[in-house]
Amino acid sequence: MRRFFYATSSDSSDKNAPTWPQLSTLAIGANVELTESIVHHWCRVLRANIGDKGILFDGFGGEYQVQLQTISKKHATATLLAHVDTDRNAAVLTKIGLVISRGERMDYAIQKSTELGVTAIQLLSSHHGEVNLKPAQVEKKLAQWQQVAIAACEQCGLNRPPLIIAPLSIDDWLLNVAASENKNEMVISPIVAELSKDAYYQVLQRPADLRLQLSVPAAGQPLMPEALPVVLKQHAPYIELLIGPEGGLSADECAKAADVGFAPWQIGPRVLRTETAPVVALATLSALATMHALNQ
Repeated sequence: MRRFFYATSSDSSDKNAPTWPQLSTLAIGANVELTESIVHHWCRVLRANIGDKGILFDGFGGEYQVQLQTISKKHATATLLAHVDTDRNAAVLTKIGLVISRGERMDYAIQKSTELGVTAIQLLSSHHGEVNLKPAQVEKKLAQWQQVAIAACEQCGLNRPPLIIAPLSIDDWLLNVAASENKNEMVISPIVAELSKDAYYQVLQRPADLRLQLSVPAAGQPLMPEALPVVLKQHAPYIELLIGPEGGLSADECAKAADVGFAPWQIGPRVLRTETAPVVALATLSALATMHALNQ
């Protein structure tokens, strides 16, 4: 069945934009008004008919099997048939501090990180970074990248979308980490503003159990930080990853990251591209966590 994100908030910053109820506030058997995005995609683009079944998820937990009840030119309703209490979250909660790259490479990094279960992505600019967004560009790009993550959720089955957080310079982000200022309000797209208040995302407000800086291969550097296997034995550990740009982090940025606890993590003998590194890191964490769980 087709899957659709039922956004309870609009992706517009307009305070008068429409809002929709959390699906959990509705009874099974009730009819729900579909959002404009779902009406367009399901009813117009995919040419769905009354009686067709699909899946809705709003990010607040689980998913709902629904059946189209009515379709008009601009509106559609569906009946809630059943709630499935599954989120398919990764065993390891993760936030990636990711330096912005150009075009499709950034879309790829966000899409694949979502498929691998990332919890949040903090966008960064750095000394060697290719992209520095102007203030007027931030809102549009933030909405675009959040939609990339949501579309990946619709495809892969993840029911809790990762939060894409507005850019900071790597120096400012590391200062916040050092000062434990994670309780500052995250700047995110309006479409996930209400969702971000859900208890699931509160892990982002506390210090990470481990911080890892993906680094290029270096002589004498351990392949894996000693703390990583220990942390992975915890229940739902929270790990922050720092991934630099194509040209790598500067020596000063690496040193500042190390000062606030980002241990170097060298995954294999090759130098990974900036869009490949998140995929390899998240997949490796997932495999290691699964291995530890099987051995317990």
